[in-house]
Amino acid sequence: MQLPQIRIESQPVIVNIHTNDAIQEIEQPQADVQIRQPQAELNIETRKGKLTIDQTQAWEDMKLYSPLRSIEIFAQEGKQAWLEGIARRAQEGNQLMKIENGGNAIANIAYQKVKPETLNYNIGWIPSHFSVKINYEPGDVEIQAQPREPVINITPQKPIISYKPGSVTYQLEQYPDVKIDFVNLTNAGIGFETTI
Repeated sequence: MQLPQIRIESQPVIVNIHTNDAIQEIEQPQADVQIRQPQAELNIETRKGKLTIDQTQAWEDMKLYSPLRSIEIFAQEGKQAWLEGIARRAQEGNQLMKIENGGNAIANIAYQKVKPETLNYNIGWIPSHFSVKINYEPGDVEIQAQPREPVINITPQKPIISYKPGSVTYQLEQYPDVKIDFVNLTNAGIGFETTI
């Protein structure tokens, strides 16, 4: 026994699709920024250092006196010499007063006036050590700074956006098709065709 046969032929659909991409452009202008920096307030107060040099003793060690000091010293030396002169004359008077006791008083007085003076010499420094007095008072600096905040103004700019939409086009190139053949082998030549 032979069974009938079915023959099916199909044709797929063919679609041609064309696309155009969308275009988007974004431009961002720079923001407007203004910055102003006020100057800081700066206050500086200084006190000068003080240097004092006293070389009075050094000058006096070299026998160089100021006018007032020289008057004072010479007055003291004159008074001392005057007192020594009075004492010497009193002593000489006493010696002469007792001339009758012998002892050659006039010759002794004359010798004392002309005898060589004994000089004492020793190694020393003129002026003496540390005769110059130095005193220093350091200065001082006081700094006061008052900072100032910067003044910032910002104006933002909106972005510039342009958009061009894309598109899709399509075209049907081939329609779908299905062919069905039914063949009965017992009755040759009998059949039908169906198209969908």
